[in-house]
Amino acid sequence: MRRLLALVVIFVAVLGLTALGVWQVQRLMWKTALIETVNARVKAAPQPLRAGAGGWPAFTAERDEYRRVTLSGHFRHDKETQVYALTDLGAGYWVMTPLETPDGTVMVNRGYVPTDKRDPATRAAGQVSGEVQVTGLVRLSQNKGWLFSQPNDPAKDQWFLRDVAQIAEARQVAVPGWFIDAEAAPVPGGLPQGGLTVVRFTNNHLVYALTWFTLAGGLAGVSLWLSRRGQRKEGH
Repeated sequence: MRRLLALVVIFVAVLGLTALGVWQVQRLMWKTALIETVNARVKAAPQPLRAGAGGWPAFTAERDEYRRVTLSGHFRHDKETQVYALTDLGAGYWVMTPLETPDGTVMVNRGYVPTDKRDPATRAAGQVSGEVQVTGLVRLSQNKGWLFSQPNDPAKDQWFLRDVAQIAEARQVAVPGWFIDAEAAPVPGGLPQGGLTVVRFTNNHLVYALTWFTLAGGLAGVSLWLSRRGQRKEGH
């Protein structure tokens, strides 16, 4: 009776582990397709970004993030916000600046500046006036950071997340709930430095699937061993 109960438990566990493996294979297929789609978006020719009759488009992560777009307008440097950034160039800030266009205002991440260039006065040449053309990637508002990242503190003007809604409220501008990561482009003085968007997706689903299938196979082997062992005992 005990052996039968053990075999039933193992059988159920094998089914569960196999199901987890199949689920990871499905996740692998989804993640692979997502990576291919995003890579295609990043390399595609930029499309003009315009607002329709109902306003700016409501972008979604699955359908639109990292889509390459272009638009023209005037930067509102008086509404600039510096968001703490840790990049391959070191610690610094993302320069988030509203861009006024004929269709309305859009938030633009102009790029990176080092910590000693946070004050716009230290990079006055880069505070370009007049009409500019911005080409970049659509990004959704960042309202959640890494495990140990700090929340924004608008009252102290300390920013750690590119939370468009929070920034817009603090700067009193009306923008949609996404922003544009500007590509690298010539800027007087060289700052801010665009084109630092990191497009990287973790894809460990194959490893996870193999782990679950291996565990399922191991338990199935144990079940077979117990069954044969019991048969030998009964034969004696």
